[in-house]
Amino acid sequence: MPLRLVEKSIQHSICFGVFAGDPKKEKSKQVGFGRIITDSSTFAYLADVFILNEFRGLGLGKLLVQTMINCPSIREVRRILLATKDAHGLYKQYDFQAVKDKNLFMEITEGYL
Repeated sequence: MPLRLVEKSIQHSICFGVFAGDPKKEKSKQVGFGRIITDSSTFAYLADVFILNEFRGLGLGKLLVQTMINCPSIREVRRILLATKDAHGLYKQYDFQAVKDKNLFMEITEGYL
C-alpha cells in the first residue's frame, strides 16, 4: 500500500500505539498499533491491530484490544466489526463472535480502485 494511503487512513481514524521503554528515560520503541474507523454513533471497525512478534505473549495484544473497545468514542456504537485471519481467540475474550449471517456482508476489493 502506498505510504500516502497509510498516512491518510491514520489521519481519519482513532489510533492507538503500544510502546516499549520509558520515553522520559530513554528512547521508546513502538511495538504495537491499532486503529478504529467509526462514526461514533452506530458503527466501528477495528483495523490494523498488531504487536511485533518479539513482544507477543506478554499480554500487550490484550491490553491494546481492551483499550480500543473501551474508547469513549465507541462506547455507544451498535456494532463493532473486525476481520482476523488468526486471532479469533484473542477477540473472543472481549465478546466478539463470528458473524451470524455472513450473507449480510458484501465487499468491493482493492481491485475496484
